[in-house]
Amino acid sequence: MVIDSHAHLYWKRFDQDREQVIDNALAAGVDHIVIPGTNLATSKEAVELSQAWGHLHSAAGMHPSDSMDDSPESRAALAELMALPECVAIGEAGLDFFHQDNPSLEIQEACFRWQLEKAIEHDKPIIVHCRDSHEDTLRCVRDYPGLRGVLHCFTMGAEEMQAYVDVGFHISFSGVVTYPKNEANREAARLTPEDRILVETDSPFLAPQGYRGKRNEPAYVVHVLREVARVRGMDEGAMATITDNNAKALFDLP
Repeated sequence: MVIDSHAHLYWKRFDQDREQVIDNALAAGVDHIVIPGTNLATSKEAVELSQAWGHLHSAAGMHPSDSMDDSPESRAALAELMALPECVAIGEAGLDFFHQDNPSLEIQEACFRWQLEKAIEHDKPIIVHCRDSHEDTLRCVRDYPGLRGVLHCFTMGAEEMQAYVDVGFHISFSGVVTYPKNEANREAARLTPEDRILVETDSPFLAPQGYRGKRNEPAYVVHVLREVARVRGMDEGAMATITDNNAKALFDLP
């Protein structure tokens, strides 16, 4: 069995066949799926999905690209979702400087830090989005001793990986690790400590090699797992057990 530690199953691209996609994942051996929200509306949808299916688990948070909507009202509503037992993590939260039309660093960081504080308050891990923002992301998470979390869809190399491991974070690899030109990312996957490594799809985005250009879905996490096992010189089943146990421990899954 394997856990998809990050999939946006509420996305409209799943509206026509969401139940079939969930069945496909189960048939592929995916026993749990973590569904992070990106704003108040999608966090509510994530919670609703986790309430409908026992092997789906939600996270509530605000993506940096949505941080312009950060307000006392949205924080109050998100805080209610974050406190629910079916909400196993805070996020997706973080910093993203890739898109020029994203909110400023000040707006993104204020939203990110509030969610870091909620993760500490609820003793739940935080799911961190980091794009073109490594130094600032690391600066923020270092300010919260005892924080648990995961760098989701990790796309960087071994040096950056080690910096997050050193502050207690897990590292989650996506379909990006299967792309031919991403040797640095494969090296990070090879070197990530055994007790800190996770796999994900980030569905419906970033389908693994062989499916690129198509909608990604949780069943495809097995292709990520296979590549991670290959670069680590491990049996696929043993690698699945490691990532499964790590995800269950981090998110307190049954």
